[in-house]
Amino acid sequence: MRTVFGAGSLARLGELARRERTSRALLVTDPGVEAAGHADRATAVLRDAGLRVAVFDGARENPTDRHVRAGVDAAREADADCLVGLGGGSAMDCAKGINLLLTCGGEMSSFRGDPPPEQLALRPPLLPMILVPTTAGTGSEAQSFALISDSNTHEKMPCGDRRPPDAGGLRPRWAILDPDLTRTQPASVASAVSIDAIAHAVETAGSKAATDESRELSCEAWRLLDGACPRTMSDAADDDARRDMLLGAHLAGAAIERSMLGAAHACSNPLTARFGVVHGRAVGLMLPHVIRFNAAGRENPYQRLLSDPEMLARRVETLLELGGIPRRLRHYGVAEQDLIALADHAAAQWTARFNPRPLSAEDALALYRAAL
Repeated sequence: MRTVFGAGSLARLGELARRERTSRALLVTDPGVEAAGHADRATAVLRDAGLRVAVFDGARENPTDRHVRAGVDAAREADADCLVGLGGGSAMDCAKGINLLLTCGGEMSSFRGDPPPEQLALRPPLLPMILVPTTAGTGSEAQSFALISDSNTHEKMPCGDRRPPDAGGLRPRWAILDPDLTRTQPASVASAVSIDAIAHAVETAGSKAATDESRELSCEAWRLLDGACPRTMSDAADDDARRDMLLGAHLAGAAIERSMLGAAHACSNPLTARFGVVHGRAVGLMLPHVIRFNAAGRENPYQRLLSDPEMLARRVETLLELGGIPRRLRHYGVAEQDLIALADHAAAQWTARFNPRPLSAEDALALYRAAL
């Protein structure tokens, strides 16, 4: 994967699509991005480069297999030979899901998990893909996985293809990081995705699958995000802060690709599925409790971020307050009687296995009770 970074870099979209020898693009986006004018700008750049462009604006928050299926229909009608995902993590993940189904067929649920190389070798190469984030949060543009929800159970399914981009994997051929596109983030979206990015830096730093390379990415992401997050929350027009947030979120996404997440994400997914809590808010709410839980083990898994884990937990709590993010589950309608079912689902989440301390259902229950 190659990355283009800088203000105004959306102008290179058509050039990069042409470099991949494509001529018929499906632009995957959502109504909010369209309303901000970004989809029209991207379409114009692609058409100026000589590409035919069709727009699918059916991506939604927490995209489901139904959204993906509708996008596949749009891609077939357009005879697309490349995909451009323009938006937040939901639009980019939807583009990835469309690529999987369009190229390989089948149902979204059949792509759940992290297939071994011998299984991936049986798949055809995916279409060239360019991802362009308009929010500074998920880092999806740096990852080989899409999070797609089951439309019946609402459970999030991580669907992966770790082949290199040039070999047809799910990471994009190009990621375009244009800080100008994040100017239009609504304040509520900006605060949620900022906390999500913070959680990515923290959880990858502590992941038991972390490597030296992933830890370096986590630390640099934390440095950028910790400095920029308070500034973007107080002044959305701070260009330097928005630039650092976008780059930090991207580096944290790259750290996920090389390691994995942990209990905060495992606990957040059931909250989104059952109570509709926005992902970034759910992760942020659980993160201080997870930091304290993990630091109660034999060693501090966050040593390279802050030597004192309690200071780290309090720093996250301060950022939650700055972002106006509620810190109690009761705010979202969660009651004591809901916690056992939530804990069972959290302990079964894929990300739970990478937490630095083993996470049982009993542990997850204690975390939820602390957050109630």
